[in-house]
Amino acid sequence: MLWPGTLIGAGAGFAIASIPGAMLGALLGQALDRRLQLQSLGHLRERLGGRPMLRNDELLFVLLGRLAKSDGRVVDGHIYQARQEMRALEMSESAQKRAIAAFNRGKSGHDRLRGYLRRLSAQPHAAEGVLRACWRMVWADGRAASAERELIAQWGKWLGWTPEQVQALASDYEPHKRTLPNSAAAYQEAMRVLGVSATSEPSQIKRAYRRLLSRHHPDKIAGTGATPSQVREATDKTRELHNAYTLIRERRDFR
Repeated sequence: MLWPGTLIGAGAGFAIASIPGAMLGALLGQALDRRLQLQSLGHLRERLGGRPMLRNDELLFVLLGRLAKSDGRVVDGHIYQARQEMRALEMSESAQKRAIAAFNRGKSGHDRLRGYLRRLSAQPHAAEGVLRACWRMVWADGRAASAERELIAQWGKWLGWTPEQVQALASDYEPHKRTLPNSAAAYQEAMRVLGVSATSEPSQIKRAYRRLLSRHHPDKIAGTGATPSQVREATDKTRELHNAYTLIRERRDFR
């Protein structure tokens, strides 16, 4: 790990007073690193630019915000998924406010994330949770753009994951195995799954989808002490809901 203050202090000290100066400069720089919690040169640039350091929960939502914006436009599905993540984490009101601010901060794309993610790589469980949340955000609008895939692949690399490991996580959330072919019968079945009709307005369809998704989301089920098989059933149900909503949305031509 690169400690910027230590490195800069040692270099400056050596230039001024050779080896003794380097040793003193390194000690002073190390104290600065610890006080400001600097992990990389990117962190140092952020602090000098007035940008606060990111906490782990804020880091997650910065990542989600960047993914949501990477395809050009943040849609309702992205906002809804971000709020689902907050609920799954059982965030307090103040934590939710920080998460919303971090999500908006992520949309700007200005943060240097490599140092944060390399530090998080020392926590395998947390790293996996971040990558899973990222894939959920990618599929929130029903498709995964190349820019989104490239971002997750890069973040996975910084977290110490291979491209194959990162891609393997996508299968838990990717609606690529559609159980509903695009036919009249499938359209009727999709409406039955969501509990709507051919005359339902798009806003009614969206509300029905969100209500059912909230009820059956695997993260919510997992938080109740459910068995692994129950979590898998919830995952399958979530995929069925997503496929049904995507089919209806495509047929009715709304976002």
